[in-house]
Amino acid sequence: MSERQSEPVGPQVVTALVGDAVRAPSMHNAQPWSFRYLTGERLLHVWADLTRAMPRTDPRHRALHIGCGAALFNLRVAAAHAGLAADVRVLPDPADPLLVAVVGLEPGPARTAPEHDLARLHPAIRRRHTSRNPFSETDVPEPVRQVLREGASEEGAELVFTDLWHADFMLKLVRDAESRDSTDPSSREELEHWTRLGTEADTAVDGVPEYAFGPRPSEGKAAWRDFAGRRQVADRGTTAFEHAPHLVLLGTRGDRPADWLCAGQALERVLLEATLADLATSLSSHSLESSDLRELTRDPLSGMGHVQMVLRLGYGPQGPATPRRAVRDVLKVV
Repeated sequence: MSERQSEPVGPQVVTALVGDAVRAPSMHNAQPWSFRYLTGERLLHVWADLTRAMPRTDPRHRALHIGCGAALFNLRVAAAHAGLAADVRVLPDPADPLLVAVVGLEPGPARTAPEHDLARLHPAIRRRHTSRNPFSETDVPEPVRQVLREGASEEGAELVFTDLWHADFMLKLVRDAESRDSTDPSSREELEHWTRLGTEADTAVDGVPEYAFGPRPSEGKAAWRDFAGRRQVADRGTTAFEHAPHLVLLGTRGDRPADWLCAGQALERVLLEATLADLATSLSSHSLESSDLRELTRDPLSGMGHVQMVLRLGYGPQGPATPRRAVRDVLKVV
C-alpha cells in the first residue's frame, strides 16, 4: 500500500463530503439524517434520524428513507469528485435498522467506471433546488428523457414519463389528497410544524420557508402541495401555470427499506442529471401518502411495482435555495 493510500481521510474532507450530502431533498425539508465518521477505520456511517420523522404523513418512514438515500447518493458524487473511492453497504446491520449505510472512503479513483463517472454530476448538487414556479409548455426531448431513464436504471429503479391522460388523472389525485388533509387536524398540524412563515423563514435551518412555497395558480395546473394550507402568506401572488405538466413516476419492484433507499439514490441521480440538462424540477409525494391513492398513481401500462415519487420536470426558473442545518450539527468525527 502506498503512503498516500495509507493516509486517513481527514475531518476537513469528510466535512466537505457531508456538506454536499445534506443538499439532498427530503420530505418537508426535514433533513432526517445524521453522520458519524470513524477516522481510523475510514468509515462514514449514515443514520436515519427518527426525531425528524412524520408519524401522520410518513408512518412507515418510507419518505424518510428516500431522503436518506438521496443524501447517500450526493455523498457518492462528492466522494468521486474528491478523488475518493466509496464502498457503500446499505443496511449493513439487521439489528440496527436506523444505520442506513456504511461508506468506506479510500484515497484513489473509484473502483468501477460508473462510480468514477459520478464526479461530473457534482456541479449540479448546489444548483438543484425544488421549483414550485410555472414551467413552459415545451416538451422534454427524447434524448434527455433517455438519459434520465438510464440514470434511474443505474440505481436499480424505473422512471416512466406519463401520458397526458395519466398526468391529468394524477393531478386529480393530488387535489384529492389536498382535500383530505385540509379536513384532518393532524395533517394540518404536521404541515404547519415543518413550514416557516414570516421572520421565522429568515432564520430557519430546516423546513419549507414561505419564500419557497411558490405562487398560487391563477390558471393551469399545479402539481404540488400547497404548503400555505389555510394560512395567508404575504406577497405570494398568483400566476398562470402550465396546462399540461410533465409528470414522471419513479418506482421500484419492492417496497421495503432497501427499496426506499434505492429509490432515494435513483431520485437524486435523476434530479442532478435533469439539472445538468437545464431542467427545473419539483417533487410531489402527496398522492403517495395514502395507500389507496398511491395504488391509483401507478401507470397501468408500465408494470411498475411501487411508485416511490412523482416528479415534475420542465423548462423554467429554478427555485430558491432552502435552508440546511450546519454540518457540525449532523456530523460527529471520532
